[in-house]
Amino acid sequence: MSMKSSYQSDATKAPGSKRVALRPGGAQRPARGPVRDVAALDRRLAAIDRLEDRLHEITNAIPGRVTFSTSLGLEDQAILHAIAASGAGIHVFTLDTGRHFPETLETLDESERRYGLNIRVVAPDADELEALVARDGINGFRLAVENRKACCEVRKVRPLKRALAGAQGWITGLRRSQSTERTETPFAERDQAHGLIKVNPIADWSLEQLEAYIAANNVPINPLHAKGFPSIGCRPCTRAIKAGEDLRAGRWWWENEDGKECGLHNRPNKKEAAA
Repeated sequence: MSMKSSYQSDATKAPGSKRVALRPGGAQRPARGPVRDVAALDRRLAAIDRLEDRLHEITNAIPGRVTFSTSLGLEDQAILHAIAASGAGIHVFTLDTGRHFPETLETLDESERRYGLNIRVVAPDADELEALVARDGINGFRLAVENRKACCEVRKVRPLKRALAGAQGWITGLRRSQSTERTETPFAERDQAHGLIKVNPIADWSLEQLEAYIAANNVPINPLHAKGFPSIGCRPCTRAIKAGEDLRAGRWWWENEDGKECGLHNRPNKKEAAA
């Protein structure tokens, strides 16, 4: 998927400016020291209204490579649009677990063509995946929570670690209202496990705000969202939700409702996050 075109939102262009193609990684920013006060960055982001301005604040504050992991869901599509519209120098990647819905892969292709950028596709290690399937079976993740977590570890957590290697900032689409486990999601926190600053620029957005942004900017989205899938992961582990259910109730629905996460967004304790 390497088709390229130039894209920049007219709403974000200065009068008389030229239309330029977004290049993930962008121009090199002047070298600066590490972010010493993550809490201060968190406060600055909270005081900024526009998503595009928040992204610029992130790249201005964090030295070195800032990267965005997209699952191609609603939140991440909104951030992807803002990255393209703002021209912020942010690398973009996605994890291909090998078990995605076809609609998710179509959304990936459409997004690349719409925004004129290449989204890096990070796959699991073939040997690790083969060993996992040999041990647990192709759908063994449904037999025990430990099996499911092992599957997520091989297909998602380890590839994420490889993709984040060398980055100083990691942008995600986490929102506080997504689930009870995410209600205290900050704008910025220190991620000790990956040795970087993790930033959640739409942490305070409601679902209504998110949908309004997508509609106003004609952001391409996964067609499964219109079929009752607010949260979309691997095909065998995702179902449509019923009226009144939590937005993430369709993920690993056969498990207990408490703390259902894949391991990508395990929260540090408050002392670590604000250090």
